[in-house]
Order: sequence, then C-alpha cells, then structure tokens
Amino acid sequence: MTTTRVEKATHSVVVDGHVAEVTLTRPEVHNRFDEELHLEIIETLSDLRSREDVRAAVLASTGKVFSAGGDFDFMLKAHDDLRFLLRHVDVGRELVLGLLDVPFPIVAAVQGPAIGLGATVVLSCDAVVAARSVTIADPHVQVGLAAGDGGCLLWPQAVGMTLARRHLLTGDPLDAERAYQLGLVTDLVDEPEDVLDAARAIATRIAALPPIAVRGTKRALANVLRHRAAEVLDLAFGYEVESVMTDDLVEAIAAFREKRAPRYTGR
Repeated sequence: MTTTRVEKATHSVVVDGHVAEVTLTRPEVHNRFDEELHLEIIETLSDLRSREDVRAAVLASTGKVFSAGGDFDFMLKAHDDLRFLLRHVDVGRELVLGLLDVPFPIVAAVQGPAIGLGATVVLSCDAVVAARSVTIADPHVQVGLAAGDGGCLLWPQAVGMTLARRHLLTGDPLDAERAYQLGLVTDLVDEPEDVLDAARAIATRIAALPPIAVRGTKRALANVLRHRAAEVLDLAFGYEVESVMTDDLVEAIAAFREKRAPRYTGR
C-alpha cells in the first residue's frame, strides 16, 4: 500500500493504505472556517469521494482548539456585501451536504473545543472521539446569528430535539463528559494527545471490514440526514442570511472584541 500526502494552505491530507487523514493546520487562528478553509475543504471532500481506495477517514486538527467556527471578519464582510453573503450561503450549504455525501465513514478526532461550524463538522461525522477537556457548542445566537449552517439539522439528530433547542437557543456548551452521556461523543479519552490514536484505531478497524457492506450502511444512514436536510437546511440558511444583515451582528462582534456587555436593538 502507498502513502500520499497533500499540503494545502488550511489543512493537510494523508492517505495511508485505505485510510485518509484530513488535519486542520492553522492553530494560530484556532482553525476558524473563513472563506479559504470553506473552499479548500469542499475541494478535498470532492477529491476523496472520487477515490475507491479510501474506505475510512479521520478528521483531526492541530493546536488547542479543534475549530472556533466562523471567522468574525468573514461575517462582517458578509454583513456589508449581499452578493458575497449569498454566494457563501451556497458555499456553506455545499460544505454541509458534501460532508453528508462522503461515501465512507469519517471519525472525528476532537482534541479541543469545537464551536459553531466546528461543532457542525464534528456532528456530521460517523464517530466522534473527544478528550475529557473538550467542549462542544453552537453559539450562533450569541453573536447575532440564526443557527443556519447545519446546527438545526445535526444537533437534533445527535441529542434529541428538546436538548437541541436548549443548547441552540442559548449557545451554552456541552462538556465532553455530558456529550458522551448523551451520545454526541461516541468515544471518550482522557487526554488531548490520546485522541488521534483512538480515532485512527476506529478508522483502521472500519477500513478492514468488507468495503461494500460498510459503504452501503453509510449511504443508508446518510440518507436519513439528507431527507432531514431537505426539510430544514435551506430554511435555516435563509434565517441566517436575515440575521447576518442586522445591526445586532455587528454589535455582538464589537462587544466580544471590546470585552463589554452587548446592547442589542433587534434590528
């Protein structure tokens, strides 16, 4: 078996035998999903979907944060430029659906907090390995945004509708222990440095199973989410577009950066 490695500006891709490993590589910006990461991850997912030799994947990250989610400057640019906003709604939708359309299982290796879109990416995976110190949260509402980029699709599937409402409507985080009890995290390890080996072990085990059986099972399970996506995803993105255009978004970001209490007007 051969090993291939591709280095991109935002992440690396290693295929070793039948297992692909995608690693976010910008710890200096907490692996935030800006325009560049959106587009490069979509390209990588497309490339991997076309490979018949890949039977499982690990999605990992570097640094102390798995992903801090959306980028504030990206949000403010979208607030000021409607064409940019609408174009990247399509990009965001393509990212969420692209994750669902990967035909082989993906194991998330979560060594640090997964926030907002970072949590959405984690919850789109088929197994989630997390360190006990990890927190998972979707705080869209805390920065003036409707949870449009997959949260309203994936959180109810992971924790049930009642708990999803509780956490999406407040933005309050779940710690890894609680997430494990609820089934959002499938495998809990003690330390961040233990996460990657545990995730690799699961992916390697899956890759050793009959590939047609695994892919068929993965596709059938993913079809459940595709049907749910048809019900909720476009609507949620529509509400997110509305919220991006508000003054409250600008105020939320300014208050966070200035470390002060926000003053919301509902406009």
